[in-house]
Amino acid sequence: MNVEVKKQLEKLAIEEKIKLCSGADFWHTEAVEKLGLPRIMMCDGPHGLRKQEGEGDHLGIDESIKTVCYPTASALASSFDTEVLESLGEALGEECQAEQVGMLLGPGLNIKRSPLCGRNFEYFSEDPYLTGMLAAAYINTLQKKGVAACVKHFAVNNQETLRMSGSSNLDERTLHEIYLPAFEMAVKDGKTRSVMCAYNAVNGDYCAENKMLLTDILRDKWGFEGFVVTDWGAAKDAAKGVKAGLDLVMPGGYGAHEAALGKALQDGELTEEELNQAAGNVLTFIYDAADKISEDTEINRLQYSELSADISAQCAVLLKNEALLPLDKNAKAAFIGAFAEQPRYQGSGSSYVNAMRVTSAIEAAGVYDVTYAKGYEANEEKTDENLLREAVAVAAKAEIAVVFAGLPDSFESEGFDRETLAMPENQNELIREIAKVQKNIVVVLHGGSCMLLPWLDDVKAVLCMHLGGQEVGMAAVELLYGNVNPSGKLSETWPLKLSDNPSYLNFPGVDGIVDYHEGIYVGYRYYDKKEQDVLFPFGYGLSYTTYEYSDLKIDKSRITDQDQLEVSLRVKNTGTCTGKEVVQLYVRDEESSVGRPIRELKAFKKIELEPGAEKEVIFVLDKRSFAYYEPKISDWFVESGTFIIEAGSSSRDICLSIPVYVEGSTELPYQYTFLSPISALRKTARGRETYDQIMQASAKGQEGQKAQTDALGEGAQKMQEKMFEEMPLGALAGFGGMSMEQLETLIHSLNM
Repeated sequence: MNVEVKKQLEKLAIEEKIKLCSGADFWHTEAVEKLGLPRIMMCDGPHGLRKQEGEGDHLGIDESIKTVCYPTASALASSFDTEVLESLGEALGEECQAEQVGMLLGPGLNIKRSPLCGRNFEYFSEDPYLTGMLAAAYINTLQKKGVAACVKHFAVNNQETLRMSGSSNLDERTLHEIYLPAFEMAVKDGKTRSVMCAYNAVNGDYCAENKMLLTDILRDKWGFEGFVVTDWGAAKDAAKGVKAGLDLVMPGGYGAHEAALGKALQDGELTEEELNQAAGNVLTFIYDAADKISEDTEINRLQYSELSADISAQCAVLLKNEALLPLDKNAKAAFIGAFAEQPRYQGSGSSYVNAMRVTSAIEAAGVYDVTYAKGYEANEEKTDENLLREAVAVAAKAEIAVVFAGLPDSFESEGFDRETLAMPENQNELIREIAKVQKNIVVVLHGGSCMLLPWLDDVKAVLCMHLGGQEVGMAAVELLYGNVNPSGKLSETWPLKLSDNPSYLNFPGVDGIVDYHEGIYVGYRYYDKKEQDVLFPFGYGLSYTTYEYSDLKIDKSRITDQDQLEVSLRVKNTGTCTGKEVVQLYVRDEESSVGRPIRELKAFKKIELEPGAEKEVIFVLDKRSFAYYEPKISDWFVESGTFIIEAGSSSRDICLSIPVYVEGSTELPYQYTFLSPISALRKTARGRETYDQIMQASAKGQEGQKAQTDALGEGAQKMQEKMFEEMPLGALAGFGGMSMEQLETLIHSLNM
């Protein structure tokens, strides 16, 4: 905290400092009358402002103000476009200012470990880099408008089952490579002013009192200067929380937290200095928020509604198209399905936005020749025979049937996890029956996560709208009729079946204990490594035009891990309409001494091209692009060797590649013993010199024994080389001609 805040904090009594560490009520910080500071309001709202003006209830049972509902995070991530997130952050910042809201609770940065997580619609991706880049863009523009962001849920909160009491158990490398990088980027690049700690424990220590997370990593390693707030109701032990780095407990107004802190001070469990740190962090936020809140911001929600439609269209992913889309504007089309009339556009729970309006596909298609049949009841799984017969009859009379389908509210929500990847059976049956009478079928999907599509071979096109916000109907029609060209890419892999998912055997755990046995192999990192067939890969998405990649270049063929590498390539629109392409850059370690994914996303850029146009795309890679997290040094480490830079349009569609040699500048500690294999000599600089000498001597010896080697068969030479490398150093006393004294001297020198 700065000097001025410290001076103001000194004016407060112990009781007043204690009150600062707990909310005044469900949504506000305490006012500080002695310092002339108002209470500051915090609201839910990752994809729209959920401001409750009466008593708060967190889950949205009480109505909030009417406002604009934007696409949820699962949709936003499929834009693969930081500019989209910037436009959303700016719009929400202005709306918060107009409503006198000082902090927006979001975005959610939790990784999609399993497609069954009921809250996946609120999270961006299975990939930490994509998640972090999009989050930082959103945070920067939101906070430029004077509204604090609060990233959540820190950390390793990847399911709803027993999320308030369970423990996520995982190794250090997995924690740092998969579940923390997005938060790190939000802190370092986004400069988020607040972090919300999760309900769950990590390796047995609850996040609200986890010093490793809240202080050692968040503040000491990443340099976080904001304040930490609990998820609503996540506080456990008050004194332990403050000592660990927790600043504010929400909700407030009950007095229990204040009483517990007071007692902890009296009993010596908590020092005044520790209390001052927490109270000072909250006070810093209050000063900053009070200074930035505007009294005269005016907003135009109709304009924001148009923005929501535009964003929704940018996020949609075209999953299949056999020359049926875009639709002929004069064609006779049948729009079928309850979601065509009442679209599912957001998820349930604390992020639920009271939308000012919802535009359906039926309304948006008013200028076209469209008939409608309901087909199914949205929140039912059993087929309504009357609705089915009507829908089949309408489809048979049309030139094209567009079926609006997907996951209903009862299938995914905050508070519970999904039981299956399947859609409701009545919807699957509807599509199958329509396929018997209509060959031209488009399915428009609504849902917050991946799903199974058993009828995929029976339809010609599939357009995934995700949970696309209040204007999802308008966006769908614009895409269907070609007024907008689809440009979204999947931010999560769609598996062929649930059991293919790497977390399948360990989700949702037993009695609240969740072991992350899949380690770093989450999402495409697993599927690609295992060469597992998938329904749709990470980064996948079609367009109404085509693109050609060429001329992949790097500015240096050899670098150190302290250098930056510039990568460039050219992309050309070879089709007949304007479109946007997401260029994805992956890095692959050609040979590693530790397990690593086949490839990892390290850069991406969305570009717009007119027919025949060509652009150069430039990326810059740094140390983290080549590093893995090494627990031996508790830091990122680059192992010297050749890496392959890959450019493509998905993790399974790599168009171009080029090698680069990267020399690591850090050497891992290694303690040699008599039992260390000879191959381990390559792990250190001193060891490599000795290794080269030993192998040269061994090669000479093998030349003299060539006749004997040949007599053992064609594989004998390779056998001897491999066996020699795997022998312990102690064997050099016999096979290498060393005395024990010489060997002891060698090992001692290697360990110096």
